[in-house]
This record gives sequence, C-alpha cells and structure tokens, in this order.
Amino acid sequence: MADVEGQATVHINAAPEKVYALISDVTRYPEWSPEQVKTEWVGDAKGPAVGAKFKGHNKLGILRWSRSATVKAADPGKEFTFETPETRWSYKLSPAGGGTDVTESFETLKYGLFSKLTAPPKKRAPKLEGDVQKTLERIKAAVEGSA
Repeated sequence: MADVEGQATVHINAAPEKVYALISDVTRYPEWSPEQVKTEWVGDAKGPAVGAKFKGHNKLGILRWSRSATVKAADPGKEFTFETPETRWSYKLSPAGGGTDVTESFETLKYGLFSKLTAPPKKRAPKLEGDVQKTLERIKAAVEGSA
C-alpha cells in the first residue's frame, strides 16, 4: 500500500475528448497546479503518448525541485496517467450527465529521502488532496470557459 495516496473528482460540462485534450497537454499544468511552475516535453516527445517523457519543475514555499515523468497511459477521452520515480498520477474520465466526470488520483510508489525530510507522509497527503481539488477546479474553469 502507498504511503501517500488520494483523489478528487469534479464534473466538467464538456465532452471527454475536449477534457482529455487539455489534461494531456502537460505544458499547461502550471496554469492549474498549486506547485508546478514549468513543464516541458523532453527528448523526442511532442505530446501525449505512452512512453513519452516530460519534466515538471515545482515550488512549495522556499523549496524547488524537478521530476522527470513518463506517460504510462494515453487513451483519448478516457485516461491519462504518468509516473515520476516516486509517484503515479492519473486522470480518469467518464461521460456523465452531458459532460465528463474527471477523477485525478495520486499514489506514492516510493517515498524518497528528500520527500521524507521535507514533507512527512502524514502531512503531505492532506496537502496533496487539497491541491488535487484545486487543480481540478482550475481545469474545469479552463475547459468550461473555452466552451
């Protein structure tokens, strides 16, 4: 079982394919994430595909760090999942009520020394759950605002 895991769900008034197009564009994550400040595809990656790699740069207070990530699932309109060395992040989409229910989840795969020193698991989980909810609300506003 993961040391840190959680999820949140939001309903977005748009088709799953439209929501997926936004969620799978990792270069836009800094617009929504409370911690991420920059994200870019790396290597030959130009967009979401299984095996594509990207790097996210994060900030929390005075702490700054970067993580490489690999796309593990890229199923348009259904799922976008990626993993860093420590955490699996997943967005699952399902049609509902003329729109899309989006669930974002995270699961710790390995809790490294940096993480243990800066944010013990019992303190990190509630913060991440709140951030996931904020992220989803911002994605909802972006998608519905462009409808």
